Amino acid sequence: MPLAPDDRCPCLSGETYGACCGPVHAGERRAPTAEALMRSRYSAFVLGGPAGAGYLAASWHPSTRPPAVDLADDVVWRRLDVVATERGGPFDDEGYVEFVAHYRDAAGRATVHEISRFVRDDGTWSYVDGTPGG
Repeated sequence: MPLAPDDRCPCLSGETYGACCGPVHAGERRAPTAEALMRSRYSAFVLGGPAGAGYLAASWHPSTRPPAVDLADDVVWRRLDVVATERGGPFDDEGYVEFVAHYRDAAGRATVHEISRFVRDDGTWSYVDGTPGG
């Protein structure tokens, strides 16, 4: 799904895509917190295609990054709810973000509930792994 700079950011931060996740996706700025990185990764799922998959791979920690990131064409991401954060601030080196992402596919409505772990190396946050939330 193409996103214009003046579109509402899909991460539901209340900002436009051009003021929120867009510059992070374009490499113009780093996500300042683990939550900001998680939101940008959700927006990459919404974006989809090679651009979304490329960003997801680039923001995945090398120690756990899969050989390829493939995004399903039939998934429509609807909403992101951030449930909780633990650490992951601008002065932390590790953080956790619990979220629920709502989507629709050929089988109907569903959610992903995860507690994601992030680390920061040299000022750059990356996704390490996640465990089921709830």
